[in-house]
Amino acid sequence: MTDKFFAYISRMRYIGRWSLMRNALPENIQEHSHMVAVIAHALGVIRRDVFGQPCDPNEAAAVALYHDSSEILTGDLPTPIKYHSREIMGAYKQVEALACDKLLATLPPELRPTYEALLTGETQQRLHDLVKAADKLSAYIKCIEERKTGNNEFLSAERQTRAALEESPLPEVAYFLEHFIPAFELDLDELGTID
Repeated sequence: MTDKFFAYISRMRYIGRWSLMRNALPENIQEHSHMVAVIAHALGVIRRDVFGQPCDPNEAAAVALYHDSSEILTGDLPTPIKYHSREIMGAYKQVEALACDKLLATLPPELRPTYEALLTGETQQRLHDLVKAADKLSAYIKCIEERKTGNNEFLSAERQTRAALEESPLPEVAYFLEHFIPAFELDLDELGTID
């Protein structure tokens, strides 16, 4: 039997995000998942090293890498539809769970427990707040980047996402907003050279 899990994972690059909006900079779920993993890792480091709370940043990054893997089979459902009603949200959660089960079935049995913990299990629940915050920060960065290209399509999303981030109860989010987000407004010359 051919184990297909990683061949499916490599297809994340074909699933576009923000499908209802005009994109100057198209983004797929593979690119998005990488950025979410980078940010989740940073939030984990901030939680552990700045706020002194126990956290494994590497585990947060691994969960983030796989956080949208169900979309390989479901596609990326636009936010206005996904969150339109409780019934749609509940149905979509069931579809996501089924997609994760289908993906897990493409692994050898001895590897499934590790990946199940990343896709659907305890690890994901334990780090849900950090990964969700990293996902929102990634979306905010996308909005900034689109605005910087002159694309006004993302202005409302940028305002709404910033407001949601500012309301976050996580001190790690406030820290990231204060220390790291301003640099995303800079161009390459303003960033300067790395000494």
